[in-house]
Amino acid sequence: RKELWGYSADEALQPSDLHKVCYRGIRPAPGYPSQPDHTEKLTMWSLAGVLEKTGIALTESLAMTPAASVSGLYFSHPQASYFAVGKITEEQVEDYSRRKDMDVKEVERWLASILAYDTEL
Repeated sequence: RKELWGYSADEALQPSDLHKVCYRGIRPAPGYPSQPDHTEKLTMWSLAGVLEKTGIALTESLAMTPAASVSGLYFSHPQASYFAVGKITEEQVEDYSRRKDMDVKEVERWLASILAYDTEL
């Protein structure tokens, strides 16, 4: 954290501090409340060449393999804080699907847990 990523050079955290999230910055990851869209892993894998550089692959459901793998976005700004994306409307899904160039039904499938409406079966 301190040497390679440029976090606080004077930081002296114990492992227990890390588990209690007593460090500067945040680590949101696809599939969690602040970044609920798992398909963003595809963007991350493509931009960073993750498979080629690490051998970490994505399954059809976008789970990482090997299973002990982790990914995320790392922000060290002292004012960075976690947040959650709330429920989204049909209009928001339609806008998001256009911007991602993804079918609305596909967006609804990936974001089902945060939809503010019922989808047709």
